[in-house]
Amino acid sequence: MSSRHFPVRPNLEQLRHQAKDLLRSIRRSEPAALADLRTFHPTPPDPVSVRLADAQLILARSYGLPSWPRLVTACRMTDAICRGDVATVRALVLRDPRLLEEDARGVRGNWGPPMSYAANLGQDAIIEMLRSLGASDLQFAFNRACLQGQVATARKLHAMMGSPPMPNADLSGAAYTLNVAGTELLLELGARVCDQHGNRLAPVDIALETDSRNPAALHRILKLYVEHGVKLPDTPPMAIFRGRIDLLEAHLRRDPALLQQTFTFQEIYPPELGCHDPLMATHGTPLAGATLLHLCVDYDEIETARWLLDRGMNVDERAAIDSDGFGGHTALFSTVVSQPNFWINHRNLEPSAPFTRLLLDRGADPNARASLRKQLGPGYEIPGMHEYRSVTPVGWGQQFFFQKLVNQEAIRMIVARGGQP
Repeated sequence: MSSRHFPVRPNLEQLRHQAKDLLRSIRRSEPAALADLRTFHPTPPDPVSVRLADAQLILARSYGLPSWPRLVTACRMTDAICRGDVATVRALVLRDPRLLEEDARGVRGNWGPPMSYAANLGQDAIIEMLRSLGASDLQFAFNRACLQGQVATARKLHAMMGSPPMPNADLSGAAYTLNVAGTELLLELGARVCDQHGNRLAPVDIALETDSRNPAALHRILKLYVEHGVKLPDTPPMAIFRGRIDLLEAHLRRDPALLQQTFTFQEIYPPELGCHDPLMATHGTPLAGATLLHLCVDYDEIETARWLLDRGMNVDERAAIDSDGFGGHTALFSTVVSQPNFWINHRNLEPSAPFTRLLLDRGADPNARASLRKQLGPGYEIPGMHEYRSVTPVGWGQQFFFQKLVNQEAIRMIVARGGQP
């Protein structure tokens, strides 16, 4: 069983340095390195006699690959595909034809064998060459091209399959990445969003629960589903997901108390649309019992948030408190720990906190207190429920157990307005 995650595009030089570091750590009898030695070496030698080849084998197996040479091949294969180096990919496959069907990274993963890996990147010349050598993962490659929005590549792969009608095409990949172009192509090729009885087939749940954040794309994908026959519930949370302020306005006319209303998890993520329990939906600060303003923050709907505040919503409106005393947080907490922050940190983007500025400028209390608890979904591989009692927005961010969801600029901004830990 692997203990490390092999990158989508592994760097061989970095891995060589990592193996040397591991060798030194084993020879120093560091506990973690000795645990790797016992777990991943088939015949663990005495730590003082470990050689570089042993450390390389341990490292490769800890990443899920059988050997160091297979790791080297995976690095060369993925690097060549990324660079569009047809000759190197061809040479690698001719040397070992099994590589045509094995995952390009040498470990099973979403990017698939070399042809599918190339489809993710729109490397058409490599796809054509691999097909001529017998690569057969056409359907998977097509799905990956749609997921990544590589429309020209997807069309080429569809033609390679004989241009079949695709009523059962899988919309879920493009829904997960909120890829409008991929969704449009699949619908153009006949993908169905409803069966002959009107039952929903479109992956609305994936579009709502994905860890991706792109409001305009989510609005467009849901609109496409509706145009092709999906019926979405007429609720205020769904109006936010759809970017339909006109529908929100109609709800507010019917119910002037809407701006104080909190919503259960099931009202935000309807089970009838296939949505899952709180662990499956990907968000930051808890949304169960949240207001519409909290929802706007985690889904990056800043224009809708401004509309709500302009209509008189209390910037410090609190989420509901559950039977165990957790909740009661304001939307400012959500600006500190939210799903959009993950992508800012993951991609090393310039830090910004427009939602934090908006709420503070509208008078949000920088020292509001609440008790929260959070457990991330299985994709994050961080087990256990974490509890935080009577924390401020700053304390919530500083103490939160998964810092990739934390916006450090938001914390700085709140501190500058008098926020305390």
